[in-house]
Amino acid sequence: MYGGGISSYVGQQGAAGRSLQGCLDQAMQDIPRARHHLTPVYLGATAGMRLLNISSPVQSAQVLQEVGHKIQSYPFNYQGAAILSGQEEGAYGWVTVNYLLENFIKYGFVGRWLSPGRQTVGALDFGGASTQITFVTKDEVEDARDRMKLRLYGHDYSLYTHSFLCYGRDQVLKRLLAHLVTAQGHTGTVAHPCFPAGYSVTMKLGTLFDSPCTVAQTPSYSYNPQATLSVKGTGDYDHCLGNITEIFSFHSCPFSQCSFDKVFQPNVSGSFMAFSAFFYIHQFLQTTTGIPVTTPAQLEEAAHSICNMSINEMLVLAPDQEPRLQDFCAASVFTKVLFTRGYGFDEISFPHISFQKKAGDASVGWALGYMLSLSSLLPGESVGLRKALKPGAWAALLFLFVLLPATALMYVSLQACRRKKKGSSDTAS
Repeated sequence: MYGGGISSYVGQQGAAGRSLQGCLDQAMQDIPRARHHLTPVYLGATAGMRLLNISSPVQSAQVLQEVGHKIQSYPFNYQGAAILSGQEEGAYGWVTVNYLLENFIKYGFVGRWLSPGRQTVGALDFGGASTQITFVTKDEVEDARDRMKLRLYGHDYSLYTHSFLCYGRDQVLKRLLAHLVTAQGHTGTVAHPCFPAGYSVTMKLGTLFDSPCTVAQTPSYSYNPQATLSVKGTGDYDHCLGNITEIFSFHSCPFSQCSFDKVFQPNVSGSFMAFSAFFYIHQFLQTTTGIPVTTPAQLEEAAHSICNMSINEMLVLAPDQEPRLQDFCAASVFTKVLFTRGYGFDEISFPHISFQKKAGDASVGWALGYMLSLSSLLPGESVGLRKALKPGAWAALLFLFVLLPATALMYVSLQACRRKKKGSSDTAS
C-alpha cells in the first residue's frame, strides 16, 4: 500500500481509495492484460480499521465502501473487503512465515511434493495499532479465544495466537504520551523521557486523545481539544523504562500463567520470526550502536545507548531516519519489555528470534497468508504425487544422466590407452 493505512484517511473524501491507486496501477502493469478479469482481488483490513470500527462504525463502513468502489473501477475480479479479527491477523502472519520458509511442503527434485519434516516457526508481528504473537504449542491453551487449530497438507497444527489491540507502534506512542500528560498534571508542557534531549514538538491535545486507546485518559475537566501541548525530550532511559512498563498490566492473572493484561500465554517454544516494525527497530539498533542484539542483555544495552543520545548525536549516526528518530528510544524500550517481561523470552529463547523483513524474496506479513487462505491454495489434505515430466520424458532424462558419465569415462579410458601405446612405441624407437 502507498501511504498510510486506510483508516488514517477517515473524513478525507476519496483519500482512502486514492491511497490504493499506486498499488492497483502497478498490478495493471505486472499482470498480463488477458488475465486482468481472471485475477481476484481481496481487501483485508486489520487493527487500524478495528479501532475505527469501535469508535465509529459508520465511518468504518464508509471507508470500506470507498475502497471497494476504487478497486471495482479496475478490470480485476473484486472479491470484497473484510476487517480481520486479531486472531485471524496473527494466524495469517504465521501461515505466511511458514509457507515462505517451506515448512509446510516443498517441491522435490524428483517431481514430488514433500514434507520437509521441519518444525514450524512462531510469528511476532508489530503493526501500527496492534501486535501479535502466534506459535505452535503442545501445552493446553486455557483461553479458548487464543486457541486455533489448522489442518494444512495433511498435518494438524495447534496454535496459540493472541493480538494485543492498542499495542501497535503508533498507539503505544500515543498511550505513552497520554500517560505522561496525566502523570504531569495536564499542564501545557510535558517532559518526555523517551524523546532525545534537544528534541521538542508542539501538537493539539485533540490529536492525542482521539483514539479508543487513549480516550479513557482524556482530562475530565477544562479539556480543550484545540489547546496546544508542548513536548520536550529529556533522553532518560530509566525514566523511559519506568513509564513504558506502566502501560502494561502485570498485576493479576485469572489463569495458571499470563503474559500481561490478564491474557493467558503458554511458555514460548521453538524458533520465531519477528517482522514488520520489529525488524526496523532491530536493524536501527544494530546499525546505530554496533551491538548485535541477539540476547536480552544486548537489547537492553542497545536501547540504553539510544535513549541516552541527544537528537544531534542521532542525526549524525542516522540522518536518513530523521523523521522517525525521536520514536526509536520508546519503540526499543517497548520491544524489550514486551519480549522479556511480557512474552517471557530469556537468555536461552531470545537468540532463537530472527528479525526479518523478507523470507526468500517475499515480504513477511499477514497479507500472503490471507490470500492463500481465501484462494484455497492451502489444502487441508496432503498433495498427491505430481510429476514434473511425463513418464517417458522422465525415463529418457534418467537414461541420459546414466549415459553421459559412462560415455565420459569411456572417452577418458580410450585416451589413456592411446597415450600408453604411443609411449611404448616411442620407447621402442
